[in-house]
Amino acid sequence: MTALGAGSVFTVRKFNQRLLDWMLGFAGGVMIAASFWSLLAPGIEMAESQGVPGWLPAVVGFLLGGGFLRLVDQLLPHLHPPGGPLMEAEGLKTTWQRSVLLILAITLHNIPEGLAVGVAFGAAALDIESASITGAVALAIGIGLQNFPEGIAVAMPLRREGLSPLKAFWYGQLSGVVEPIAGVLGAAAVLAARPILPYALSFAAGAMIFVVVEDVVPESHRAGNIDLATTGVLLGFAVMMALDVALG
Repeated sequence: MTALGAGSVFTVRKFNQRLLDWMLGFAGGVMIAASFWSLLAPGIEMAESQGVPGWLPAVVGFLLGGGFLRLVDQLLPHLHPPGGPLMEAEGLKTTWQRSVLLILAITLHNIPEGLAVGVAFGAAALDIESASITGAVALAIGIGLQNFPEGIAVAMPLRREGLSPLKAFWYGQLSGVVEPIAGVLGAAAVLAARPILPYALSFAAGAMIFVVVEDVVPESHRAGNIDLATTGVLLGFAVMMALDVALG
């Protein structure tokens, strides 16, 4: 889905900003809903089934996930799309080009998304009652849907930076490579150590909420399409909630 979004550079040089802002809002809504319905709620149930207070892993894991993303955000040089002056770059100071910093920003987003899907499938593989393969598939579908606008959000600025359509597409889709890697690591971690599963689910939720609040929603508001983006958030949340409740 990231590659499909990035592929838009072959058809247009500039994507409709209003539509992109709505899609980014939709992506944020999907991530918020997935954080609760697919991660926090099952994590609380699993903790209680293990004789642990349900709130404890949820709170600890959630804060650790957000804290981890904050640490990475401070250390990894990146520039949020659509790409402003280099002085707006976050993380450690660097001489890297703006195009590299743009790619790293979207790559940073994709880490918690891949981790969330991997942990959900790892939980399903353990045959835990509150985790199901259909629920994990629903989460994967939801994350896939919101990856489409992220592919656009990184490839279009790269095209405006002067890269050829092929290079803009290549680097745009490459930003999604970390998702399957993070997914495998998340699944392996919970399969190797079942007791950490409630913490892992909450960790992924905290990391995703950090990305939504720190970047996805502000980016969808940057051009002034606040009401449109908010409508996207509501619809994205509703779609992900329906997927998870119906399938999970």
